[in-house]
Amino acid sequence: MTTSLPGTRDLPVSQYDLSTYWGRVQHAANISDPRTLLTSSAGLENAKQLVTAYKTGKIRDMTPELWQAKKVIDSTIHPDTGLPVVLPFRMSSFVLSNLIVTAGMLTPGLGTAGTLGWQITNQSLNVAINFSNANKSTPLSTQTIIKSYCLAVSASCGVALGLNALVPRLKSLSPNAKVIAGRLVPFAAVASAGALNVFLMRGEEIRQGIDVYPVLSEEEKLKVESGELEVKPLGKSKKAATLAVGETALSRVLNATPIMVLPPLILVRLQKTEWLKNRPRMVLPLNLGLILTTSIFALPLALAAFPQRQAVSAKSLEAEFHERGGKDGLVEFNRGI
Repeated sequence: MTTSLPGTRDLPVSQYDLSTYWGRVQHAANISDPRTLLTSSAGLENAKQLVTAYKTGKIRDMTPELWQAKKVIDSTIHPDTGLPVVLPFRMSSFVLSNLIVTAGMLTPGLGTAGTLGWQITNQSLNVAINFSNANKSTPLSTQTIIKSYCLAVSASCGVALGLNALVPRLKSLSPNAKVIAGRLVPFAAVASAGALNVFLMRGEEIRQGIDVYPVLSEEEKLKVESGELEVKPLGKSKKAATLAVGETALSRVLNATPIMVLPPLILVRLQKTEWLKNRPRMVLPLNLGLILTTSIFALPLALAAFPQRQAVSAKSLEAEFHERGGKDGLVEFNRGI
């Protein structure tokens, strides 16, 4: 993100009002725009130069070119490391990266091997995305990553196989209800393991805490721009980390819900029509189309549930922060995505 670039003058956080849910939806749709994946190395460097020029005072006002440069950087650069997030694991690649995996998990009639294979693939992708976009002020050890990955895979496979075995034995359900319940098994596995995955991959943040900063007044922001004031973290907060990780886990469930629920239910309905019965080859393209359409709309709605740059009362954190809040007694931290 732009905070990692040289200069003391901060860019406006967004073109949109991030204090409102709809403003965050528009902002999330902006940074998750797949078109930013087409940005070349030269294009990224040009965006960095434009933003640096603004932050160092060489450019005074925001222009359409500057907003586009900020969009490219926000969707490409990690705010803590200042380095590009590996391409398949960026939020702008989330829909495309998950399309095939989600379609695989939602394929009707998967056997045990297919269920295990797609759940392992999905959790592998989740681990990579969570690791790549986590708050980096608290680094993860290789041992922690491996342990978290194994536990998340075990959880998703256990839920999927357990429910696949349970659904046919539910005698109280009608045949049609059993079909629908069977199609929703991947959602249960993905939602439970997805939330667990976030807590496991980012558990070190909860144990050690993450950096929190005072919220600056307008006067303090001007001093930062002029170089009179340097903003340093107040310390590491475990309560802030718990909030950040918990909200991220919930946003993962919110994102998975429409993607894993709507396409299989719609597909069950369509498979009863004569048109699709006579065209079985259209099942896969229809499934992919339903998943892609749902994903495009679901991702920004889920990402916007909570602000990425979170501001909370200093008194809601550990006692050491109670009297150290900035403007209106608030502190802020990077929630991660």
